[in-house]
Amino acid sequence: EGFVRTRSYNLSITYDKYYQVPRCWLFGYDEDAKPLTHQQVFEDMSQDHAKKTVTIDPHPHIAGVAHASIHPCKHSATLKKIIDQMESGDGPQMRPDLSVLLFLKFISSIIPTIEYDFTVNFDTGGAN
Repeated sequence: EGFVRTRSYNLSITYDKYYQVPRCWLFGYDEDAKPLTHQQVFEDMSQDHAKKTVTIDPHPHIAGVAHASIHPCKHSATLKKIIDQMESGDGPQMRPDLSVLLFLKFISSIIPTIEYDFTVNFDTGGAN
């Protein structure tokens, strides 16, 4: 005892046609490769977002398996705000090739327990 057991997640990103933005789907496993319960998944999410922005929904391409989904309704407005903040004043222009990294940086605010390997570092212009 005295150590933290690791949880792993499969992450898939689909395109939401209604909101016209990417949508994240997560399916979690414990160290013994057993699927996490919905409650365990919500423990890994920001409590401001659990059961609100993050819900358990059927995956559009994986039948019969519910996934945690980050609802896309505010993705567009939030990403636009981040880009506007980056580009304000003398900030650099957002490069299209960094859009997926920006999206993952946004998602990491909802799922703070997941670590991403960003091979490119960029400043979103916000407070850290």
